[in-house]
Amino acid sequence: MATMESLIGLVNRIQRACTVLGDHGGEGGSSLPTLWEALPSVAVVGGQSSGKSSVLESIVGRDFLPRGSGIVTRRPLVLQLHKTEGGKAEYGEFLHAPRKRFNDFAAIRKEIEDETDRITGKSKQISNIPIHLSVYSPNVVNLTLIDLPGMTKVAVEGQPESIVQDIDNMVRSYVEKPNCIILAISPANQDIATLMLLNLLGK
Repeated sequence: MATMESLIGLVNRIQRACTVLGDHGGEGGSSLPTLWEALPSVAVVGGQSSGKSSVLESIVGRDFLPRGSGIVTRRPLVLQLHKTEGGKAEYGEFLHAPRKRFNDFAAIRKEIEDETDRITGKSKQISNIPIHLSVYSPNVVNLTLIDLPGMTKVAVEGQPESIVQDIDNMVRSYVEKPNCIILAISPANQDIATLMLLNLLGK
């Protein structure tokens, strides 16, 4: 068990280094393999308003993700969970804000929103540049999850007509990696035969 914990910790550190160096697994279409592709990852995918945020917050045990209608997740969120020992306080750290510790999870939500807007503006555009968040807590397991924008069938006002294909391309650039585990989220009240995810997963 200790060996597995050490291995997961090593993978986390390598993924963090990859992000710093601009290798974050979402290049899509690159003919050259990257270090990120060789690492195991868990990609969280689903349609818009499918419940992805609720699942992730249940795993963490905290409310910290932006909510709203339409495309809320507009950049990939690389979420690294680090289990702490001895009942230490829970906190988060962002790669883009080194040496700043977020003890308030509402502030983490606000920082995700602000950092998203910094790259995409306040429009409904998306970007494949990830946000890297580490959460330290005694209530989590050591794990890296990648939250991706929710898939959609139509563009809405303020979005380019290409948004449907842009999101599809982004999601595929992660889930088609050979070492990616896909955590597919779907609403319980939706007919599984109509799920867009089935096309993505090749079923």
